[in-house]
Amino acid sequence: MEEPSKETLEKWHKDPNNWKWGCFYYNKEDKRLLPPKRQEWMGLTINFANKKSVFVFVVMLLLFLSMLLMQFIQ
Repeated sequence: MEEPSKETLEKWHKDPNNWKWGCFYYNKEDKRLLPPKRQEWMGLTINFANKKSVFVFVVMLLLFLSMLLMQFIQ
């Protein structure tokens, strides 16, 4: 599969229909796991339309919660 052009990526990023509630990125055409946030200087976000991206998010969340739980157990 061909990588989208820089112009296509920019168009997707600026399209308000790809941002649910203004902060959650949801674009089925975009196959990136971690696209830039709406304010690009703030880092990366999750593409909630990409199942692999959501899986990575859930794994990171579970890892964080397990570390937090370990602190309370000790």
